[in-house]
Amino acid sequence: MTPKRKNTTGLSLKRFNLPILFLVLTILVACFFWWRWAVTPLNSGSAFTQTFVVKKGESLSSIAVRLEETQLIRNSIAFKIFVLSKGLSTKIQAGTFSLSPSLSSDEIAYTLTRGTADIWLTFPEGWRREEVAQRLGSKLDNFNSIEFLNLTKGKEGELFPDTYLVPKQASSSMVLKLFEKNFSLKFDRTLEKEAQKAGLSKKEVLILASLIERETKSDEDRAIVAGILIKRGENDWPLQIDATVQYILGKKGNWWPQINGGDLKIDSLYNTYKNKGLPPGPICNPGLASIKAVLYPQKTDFWFYLSDKTGKMHYAKTNEEHNNNIRKYLVD
Repeated sequence: MTPKRKNTTGLSLKRFNLPILFLVLTILVACFFWWRWAVTPLNSGSAFTQTFVVKKGESLSSIAVRLEETQLIRNSIAFKIFVLSKGLSTKIQAGTFSLSPSLSSDEIAYTLTRGTADIWLTFPEGWRREEVAQRLGSKLDNFNSIEFLNLTKGKEGELFPDTYLVPKQASSSMVLKLFEKNFSLKFDRTLEKEAQKAGLSKKEVLILASLIERETKSDEDRAIVAGILIKRGENDWPLQIDATVQYILGKKGNWWPQINGGDLKIDSLYNTYKNKGLPPGPICNPGLASIKAVLYPQKTDFWFYLSDKTGKMHYAKTNEEHNNNIRKYLVD
């Protein structure tokens, strides 16, 4: 007769499970206290605030790491877990935020989704720097337009027309840095090399591009007008551009006034009716299309052009044809 064996399975399982259970509980407790520590303010008594910029298209991981590196949160992993668990990752905005280490991770996370201390400002092609300063002054808090104009002397043509994310409290120098950075990205080494191939300096490219920006509307016309202006300059012809006279006469409230025959005689180096060659500097801030038109002009037999009252361009090979176009399209 086979003796009965004791059933030790339950006891073995109990002996086996107790250490694991204890370990699991220990881990859970540790995670609980770690979490409570990780998401609390780094310095709850701090009155210090600092500017934190979320870049356009920046990843959550990058944002979390930088928050920890700048000592605004205790732990980047905890911040990331919180954001993902609340579905906030797609709601974080690009921009400039004022944050403090006295804020908890969840407060910082929600702050990054609720609005930014930046505003989007668009500056169209063909604006002169006074117009740029005017818009900045009307949109930003306590912006010093006069200081901006002083800082941008000699930088007409380099305030690249674009849409910018600008801090509401931005200073003149801060805004100028935004323009300078964008300009260096747009007028890059590739375009500089193309300018060298064309035998033009960067300044000459910008001057020509500014003239084309004010005189034309379509990319096709830009290339043709660029070819005409370059050809006239190479043959020692005056450029005879109305926009340069407008630049001379422009003033607040009317930066690009209508001109008459008498205005063409005004004494100024910018008057391309009285002076041959390029004016001393750009007359506005041109866009990339006008810059490229200078670098890749279209060669034609035309020497003259005009824009009718609807903005359509008309070209001529001779002075006689040009005068006919004036009578036909501009004279009432």
